[in-house]
Amino acid sequence: MSGYAHQLFLDIPTVSNSEILRITDASIYTNKLPINCATLQITCPGFNTPVTINVMRDFNTAFNACALGLQTTDCGNTSNVLPDGIYIIRYSVSPNDQVYVEYNHLRITQFLNSYYEKMSDLEISACEPTADVKNQLAELRLIKSFIDAAKAKVEYSHENKEAMDILQYAQKRLLKLDCKQCNY
Repeated sequence: MSGYAHQLFLDIPTVSNSEILRITDASIYTNKLPINCATLQITCPGFNTPVTINVMRDFNTAFNACALGLQTTDCGNTSNVLPDGIYIIRYSVSPNDQVYVEYNHLRITQFLNSYYEKMSDLEISACEPTADVKNQLAELRLIKSFIDAAKAKVEYSHENKEAMDILQYAQKRLLKLDCKQCNY
């Protein structure tokens, strides 16, 4: 019944800052029910237990390594890089076991930054590129397709293992652009 239940949604944009994970509440709340105990639970790559964060409705927050429990020292002065990988993000309001939404999010910030560095290193001008540059562009387009496929596998199909295999393959191809004689 529309209008009588909260519709919970999150936006988790791709960011270029490798030290933050931005999450925005994009929910539609009914005025017929209270909004209590808004909670985010974030499970970082390589962990089985989520960190629990109390939030207010309509939040738009950048989480760093300290907030996610990945950094425990020098939190006021430095911020560690957040790892790329699959983050499981659950947002709930009371009753939290019944009113929630959960996302698998493939964070690829460090990898995308490497990809964009390779793009910016290309000698491209406003004219027909050389054959070598065309080949590099074709390879970079293919790598970007692998990145997009990995993200779709995680976020839409929930095929996490397949996605990580695809992403690792794309990373090998990106590294290979620097080393013509490398065997990966």
